[in-house]
Amino acid sequence: MLPLVLDNVSFAVGGRPLIDRVSMELAEGPRTVILGANGAGKSVLMRLCHGLLSPTGGSIEWRGGSNGRSRQAMVFQRPVMLRRSALSNIVYALRLVGISAHESEMRARDVLEAVGLERVAGRSARVLSGGEQQRLALARAWALGPEVLFLDEPTANLDPGATREVESLIGQIRAGGTKIVMTTHNLGQAKRLGDEILFLSQGRLVERAPVDRFFTQPAAAEAVAFIREELP
Repeated sequence: MLPLVLDNVSFAVGGRPLIDRVSMELAEGPRTVILGANGAGKSVLMRLCHGLLSPTGGSIEWRGGSNGRSRQAMVFQRPVMLRRSALSNIVYALRLVGISAHESEMRARDVLEAVGLERVAGRSARVLSGGEQQRLALARAWALGPEVLFLDEPTANLDPGATREVESLIGQIRAGGTKIVMTTHNLGQAKRLGDEILFLSQGRLVERAPVDRFFTQPAAAEAVAFIREELP
């Protein structure tokens, strides 16, 4: 399915550009972290890549022989939990893509065990803790076998313990061959989970660099200022 190619992509609301002429290619391999100040356009860019939004200018194309929708998934900062059990949340997602009821339940139980949630399989997803809900959301996405997983600040509302659990799970998913593309406001997390950084400023992609080089030798003045302000 990859690469995903953005060609001069813009997205405007009421004449105000939120994404401004971004061109880039996302390929297999490196874990990609999107950074930028609040309002830089990180979440909008993620939604454009995932297909939740359509660009108002330019084009987005999956060049792997499909429309890209069938082999990707997205997990949001505040996961959407259906009004049903943890197990049924996953089964429902699998049934939507045409997997049989028996296979869906088997796969759902396997993935719940993999993320350490088998003990809450029968509990309502909406009464789980924030960390459990986020792990369930990741499990639901993982069960679909995506080639690409988009993560929009997946630990923003979690305590340190839950954050470590989610980061460990992201590592498991990555080890299985899934491409990770994520936004975060946590620079330490970007260093831990990223191989490359895309840095946005006012909707523009102003720098793309390997994670080590970005934090030690940022090239864009906006990136220098951002790192100086965010690092203790």
